[in-house]
Amino acid sequence: MKNVLLLVHDDAGQEARLQCALDLTRAIDGHLACIDVAIMPRFMDDYISSGGEALLIADEEAKEARNRERLEKRLAAEDVPWSWADTSGLLSDGVRKAMRLNDIVVVNAHLDHFPGREMAHVAGELIVGSGKPVLAVPPQARRFDVTGHAMIAWDGSPAAEAALRAAVPLLALAANVTLFEVDDGSIKLPAERAAEYLSRHGIKPVIRRDSALADVASTVILAATQSYRADWLVMGGFGHSRLIEAAFGGVTRRLFHDAAIPLFLAH
Repeated sequence: MKNVLLLVHDDAGQEARLQCALDLTRAIDGHLACIDVAIMPRFMDDYISSGGEALLIADEEAKEARNRERLEKRLAAEDVPWSWADTSGLLSDGVRKAMRLNDIVVVNAHLDHFPGREMAHVAGELIVGSGKPVLAVPPQARRFDVTGHAMIAWDGSPAAEAALRAAVPLLALAANVTLFEVDDGSIKLPAERAAEYLSRHGIKPVIRRDSALADVASTVILAATQSYRADWLVMGGFGHSRLIEAAFGGVTRRLFHDAAIPLFLAH
């Protein structure tokens, strides 16, 4: 893992994305690739025909040009190699195309009042559609402590297994790793198997368990991140179908909105 893709856009979550992406890039001695997306608006036909869309597109592109000028000055003073590319269109499409030949993308876990769509939808689309891990950070985050305490939410699912494998390069940098097994009565691959896998990469996690039978799994995981003082969380993204997650909430959607720490997700 060496190539970090950062979503750049002038919004309330940009500072969190930038700071966490810089921390991640430094930790892995990698390269930061910035993709600045000018988001194209969607409007009613009568407004489009009146020329309103063209004016708003021009405003969006001018705003992002100013944003690029500000951020390039800041990046020039940072100790990481970086590159910049501009694109326009739908947010998830622009980021997904830029993810080619990048190893991980940094977006917000959620961002209310985001232009066009709520940010968690974009994070979810990238997790499922890109085949790459996603670092989803809360909008108030100002650091990603890769070398701190990493917690893994383990339920034995293929999604959790995928996230575990993808996170190995970062877990190897963590001072402490907790393998937290969330037992909902359906675990087929116990945490001990995951611990054996990690041990072969030189990672020695501490196994802890809790039951999700008396409460929803997302509540159990959120409480564990706080009680164990985790700095970041590894978890499978959308272990159930997106339709089920959308209808009933789901662990991924809940953590997008309520987790106070960065989330490393894969599908």
